[in-house]
Amino acid sequence: MSRIGIVAAMHQELAAVLERMPDEQRLVVAGRDFWVGHWHDRDVVAVLSRVGKVAAATTATVLIERFGVGQIVFTGAAGGLAEQVRVGDVVVADGFVQHDMDASPLFPRFEVPLYGRARFGTDRTLSQRLASAAQAVLSNARQTLGADAVAEFDLHGPRVHSGLIISGDRFVATTLESVALRQALPEALAVEMEGAAVAQVCHDFGVPFAALRTISDRADDVAHIDFMRFIDQVASRYSAAILESYFSPL
Repeated sequence: MSRIGIVAAMHQELAAVLERMPDEQRLVVAGRDFWVGHWHDRDVVAVLSRVGKVAAATTATVLIERFGVGQIVFTGAAGGLAEQVRVGDVVVADGFVQHDMDASPLFPRFEVPLYGRARFGTDRTLSQRLASAAQAVLSNARQTLGADAVAEFDLHGPRVHSGLIISGDRFVATTLESVALRQALPEALAVEMEGAAVAQVCHDFGVPFAALRTISDRADDVAHIDFMRFIDQVASRYSAAILESYFSPL
């Protein structure tokens, strides 16, 4: 089987991944730490994406060109946009759009120039496997997170969603911005800062790509959680458990 690149958006998530790689070795390329090892006998390279589309694109390109990965799986947190997407839910992407791409009037808004498209899809087979793994984990969130975390963040009945995630080089944290994004891109389930760049790189190289995001907030004025505590107590544990299920022998 081909080598798998695991890209984490947060340090805590990467640490949770590395705990499950018994023989990882660190290699530094382009100022980034790439951890080469195995997970359930699968050949894996794990790395922190860094923040923003350019950093994420660089990371994905190095994974493909230097480490020869044959597929990439991205995990991180995101703000929820669609009404049905709540804090503690997980969104598995079926496609990505850059919400801050606008080369109009030369090209339609959101369309990436010279590609003839705005949306870059994910790999259906990988995404379905990731969604199945996420469903198995969220169906028993109390066991994964512990009763205290479930109560603290009111994570009762978390759900898995599949659909569009949008990315941009701006942290969305006001109701005004969220409403504007929902109006411009009504299919969008969640918003973050890296996935669309990785999807475009994988499209360019013909590398299968799948991504999941744990919803940490509603990307609006009423977000009230301790973000870093949520990442530590919820998102990182979700990610590790979902990837554990994803990599477990069938």
